[in-house]
Amino acid sequence: MNASLATMLGVGAGFLLLLWLCALAVDRGWIPTRITRHPLVYALALGVYASAWAIYGSLELAATSGYGYLTYYLGVAGAFLLAPVLLVPIQRMVRTHQLASLADLFAFRYRSRWVGTLITLVSLLAVLPLLALQVQTMGNAIYLMTGAASPATLALVFCVLLALFDLTFVGRRRIDGQHDSLLAVMALSSLIKLSAMLGLGAFALFAVFEGPADVQAWLEGPGQAFQASVVQTDPAHWRSLLLLFFAGLMMPHIFHLVFTETRSRHTLLQASWALPLFLLLMALPVPLILWAGQRLGADGPLGTAYLAFGLSESVALQALAFLAGLAATSATTLLIALALSGMLVNHVFLVAHPPEAHHDLYRWLRWLRRGLVAAVVLGGWLFYRIVGLHHDLTSLGLAAFVGMAQCLPGLLALLYWPGANRRGMLAGLASGILVWLAGLWLPLLTGLPALVIIPPGLEALAGEPAWYAVTLVSLASNALVFIVVSLATPTSEGERAAAEACSVDAVIRPKRLPLEAANGEEFKSHLARALGESVAAREVDRALDDLGLSPLDGRPYALRRLRDRLQANLSGLMGPSVAQDIVDRYLPYRQDGPAATEDIHFVESRLEAYRSRLTGLARELDGLRRYHRRTLTRLPVGLCAFGEDGELLMWNDALARLSGIEGGGVVGARRESLPAPWGELLGRIIAEPGSHLYKQPVSLDGATRYLSLHKAALEGSDNEPGGMVILVEDHSEMKWLEDELVHAARLASIGQLAAGVAHEIGNPITGISSLAQNLRYETDDPEVLETTEQIQQLTDRVSRIVSSLVGFAHGGRHLAGRELAPVGIAEVVDEAIHLIHLARSREDVRFDNRCPAAERVEGDAQRLLQVMVNLLGNARDASEPGDGVTIEAVPEGAGLRISVTDEGAGIDPSVRDHLFEPFTTTKPPGEGTGLGLPLVYSIVAEHHGSLDVESPLPGSERGTRISLWLPRHQKEGETPR
Repeated sequence: MNASLATMLGVGAGFLLLLWLCALAVDRGWIPTRITRHPLVYALALGVYASAWAIYGSLELAATSGYGYLTYYLGVAGAFLLAPVLLVPIQRMVRTHQLASLADLFAFRYRSRWVGTLITLVSLLAVLPLLALQVQTMGNAIYLMTGAASPATLALVFCVLLALFDLTFVGRRRIDGQHDSLLAVMALSSLIKLSAMLGLGAFALFAVFEGPADVQAWLEGPGQAFQASVVQTDPAHWRSLLLLFFAGLMMPHIFHLVFTETRSRHTLLQASWALPLFLLLMALPVPLILWAGQRLGADGPLGTAYLAFGLSESVALQALAFLAGLAATSATTLLIALALSGMLVNHVFLVAHPPEAHHDLYRWLRWLRRGLVAAVVLGGWLFYRIVGLHHDLTSLGLAAFVGMAQCLPGLLALLYWPGANRRGMLAGLASGILVWLAGLWLPLLTGLPALVIIPPGLEALAGEPAWYAVTLVSLASNALVFIVVSLATPTSEGERAAAEACSVDAVIRPKRLPLEAANGEEFKSHLARALGESVAAREVDRALDDLGLSPLDGRPYALRRLRDRLQANLSGLMGPSVAQDIVDRYLPYRQDGPAATEDIHFVESRLEAYRSRLTGLARELDGLRRYHRRTLTRLPVGLCAFGEDGELLMWNDALARLSGIEGGGVVGARRESLPAPWGELLGRIIAEPGSHLYKQPVSLDGATRYLSLHKAALEGSDNEPGGMVILVEDHSEMKWLEDELVHAARLASIGQLAAGVAHEIGNPITGISSLAQNLRYETDDPEVLETTEQIQQLTDRVSRIVSSLVGFAHGGRHLAGRELAPVGIAEVVDEAIHLIHLARSREDVRFDNRCPAAERVEGDAQRLLQVMVNLLGNARDASEPGDGVTIEAVPEGAGLRISVTDEGAGIDPSVRDHLFEPFTTTKPPGEGTGLGLPLVYSIVAEHHGSLDVESPLPGSERGTRISLWLPRHQKEGETPR
């Protein structure tokens, strides 16, 4: 009793201030994230399991039961060693469905709000003795240090300080989610209490004793008397204690830290060896402190639990013992208050009073949790004041752990027995709780002997300790009633679905149903009736961000994912029962469509996520599935699949390349909502009585392509979904090849026609030419001579035209045997304009020849004249009265670019691509044959030139420009440009 009360309160307040500063540093980012999220920090934070019992209660238990005190550490260490088969599956469920507590998990699995409420009440009843244990040790420690006031009053002062700290710490943080600052505070507390315990053990070993050899000598000498008084724990009691402390994993604060605050599977697996190591270090000093106290005869007025305070009169050593208890008690009480307040909000208050469009739901929930945090802390003191004063630490601790162990059958069934149902769980839990309350709680409250109900056949338990008999009887009745009732009563559809989600290595198989809401924006308006506009908008936007979806995305698959994400997020905020009620009520499925089928695409995505966890035959089957999936995805032919309800289930890579639409953006959409022209095109093949549609013209990227479609119906059965598979082949090149063949056939027909025309026209023309020549020799009349000269020229032209027609039909033979010569392009254009004017048609169209006189090309003057006559004639026919036609020639590379530009209406796009094909014309019937431009194309090709068409003109909605490129005549010594 060397320290003053003010000093001890200052130490306590300083410790809480240190924790607060640690939380502030993490929140402000003063400590790097790589440190706060390091697996070592998480492992240290899990050390919160080592509560005041680890500091003081273990000494008490070791003094009476010897090494039985180790069961407190070995039980939970065993749970963590089973992390891959026990903790990891629970972590997966908690993370997937945003479950924040054991009550959330049970309510989700057994699909009942009353299950969650009962688990919450059991947790409350179980942790009250544990809280009383924390409060009792703190009050007693301050009393031992100061001797001032009573332990109960000192404990109240401590609880008030801790409640104020909880309010400032918890109140500013998010209601749900993970808290880096909380982990940091827990880790710092664990580090302090571990250091303090190791310091106390070192003092006992090297200050009280003179090292390990002295300890061994004392144990073999004077210490034998103390060892003889210890009743070593019976093996059956060992197993029961291990089971109880194994169930300590389900304590609200431990469950919260293990599953809600962990960030990854890897972190949890690392903690599976780090936490047992931490607990081993915490356990090692306990016997040293006990033996040192026994050697010094330091058994004080409050029992062996506080032997550490009697090891020395030094204030520093006593402060070290006090600090170890303070760190353990503060962290445990803080985390219990945080976890239990969330359970009470979600499964008691919100169940009794569901939220209905609160103006600020977050603020309301935050203040409600603040009040409950303070109530839990002060409730722990009140329980201690009424009950705990009259009981030792072991009685309080065992009462807490036996009560929490009643949830163990339900947890194991949750993981490994899909046939379990809520009726069985509730009946079994109720029977176990009644045995526990009668056997351990009544003695705590009334001081009466334990009322242990011994069933027939277990009479041997009559002479056993009360905690042992209550543990076995309560768990046996719990499990037996649970199994019998579950087997005797039906399991609902919701429970079966939840069981699949909770079973180890299960893949959730949701149903594919349409929703009433059409997109994310409608989700906000529907949820606003329950949550208020601001909260609904915030939660929907958060879910959309998590999934990477647009608020206007109306795909049924995307909307189902959004609904599931919202339910998971709301579960973290207000518990799964309330969240499910809100989502089912305000975001219902439509029931007027086809029967629900399994969501195949969702199952595929889940299988991909769990692929690394599959083993044996399941892994081989998954490998086969992935092989078939990859085959369909990478098939060089477009493929898509629809469900029976018309929802798109697959869109492979080839179809994505053909359509320019990525599969991720359309999978899950309805056929009619697909971008044009795919919705109409796929609807056409689905409605087609036959199985094929060939060469359907489709406009893609501004070009016409020809697609062939083939379908195959998938007949559904009771266990297999139906639907339809559609193959899409691009037959554009085949269509173009067929067109070329048709074109070749037409050319062959023209060749035959040309041969007949040449034969039939050639003879009369020859006769006319002969008569004209004879007439020149029979008259001297100038006018007649001029006329005969013109007749001769025109008959020559007709002969050349006929020859050109024959040459075009034979392709590439026009210039056979002819030599190319320099041709002045300006002269050819002038001659063509003169010939056009002879036709006396549309003389009001102006021709403007801007071709330089010096520019010449290599070619045949007559053939090039024929080209210009055709081009100028077409330009004249396309022009309106008063319009102009411009002819220009500019050097371009090694050639000359000659363009003919008119101001007409332009060429129809449907005709432009076929402009140089035979018999293609834009003129009215009877005014054009469709052979002029094909002939121009043929002549230009003979001259090794090229043709281009622009219509309409750039920057205008009218006009046409046809330009041809011809090789320039190179003068001697001139190099090409």
